[in-house]
Amino acid sequence: MRVLVADDHPMFRAGLLMLLESDERTDVVAEAATGPEAVALALEHLPDVVVMDLHLPELDGVTATTQILAQAPDTAVLILTMSDDDETVIAGLRAGARGYLLKEAGPAEILAAVLSVGEGASVFGPSIAKRITALLSQPSPTAPAFPQLTSREREVLELIASGLTNSTIARQLVLSPKTVRNHISNIFAKLHVEARGEAIVRARQAGLGR
Repeated sequence: MRVLVADDHPMFRAGLLMLLESDERTDVVAEAATGPEAVALALEHLPDVVVMDLHLPELDGVTATTQILAQAPDTAVLILTMSDDDETVIAGLRAGARGYLLKEAGPAEILAAVLSVGEGASVFGPSIAKRITALLSQPSPTAPAFPQLTSREREVLELIASGLTNSTIARQLVLSPKTVRNHISNIFAKLHVEARGEAIVRARQAGLGR
């Protein structure tokens, strides 16, 4: 099983590499520390499985997953992260991830999940499975505009559609200008737009920014 590991924490990544390389059924073909690296290396090596952290610099793991699967649909993505809030879990699954584990999982559980998703199965850690079951049992709410966006990204898009500049958005949301730029880059990628004007048109058509 050819595996790509994408995680920005060197110690955790090293431990994961050691685990995978110790098993003759898995072969680590590349490792990435940022979102763009994960996408580029996945498209270069076309691994069977990408083990993806969600909190990657420059490009978040959900967006990286979306971009990888858009061009390499046969690759299986296993999310391995610290985040287990409802919104993040749903975003990861909507991006096309085949499995979702928390980093607190044991080595045997992680290795088994890598092999399972590579063989076509869907794998979820116990706490994630319970959360998914609970979410599916709830009455279906009215879907928000652009469900692929996180709540923060939707908030930023609302302000963009209202005509605010990046610096004004940063002050209003108490964020750094760099963080605002990163959110906007993620929004553009998820909405498949290339310019601010296109994003504003899409947002206003959906009822935002009025």
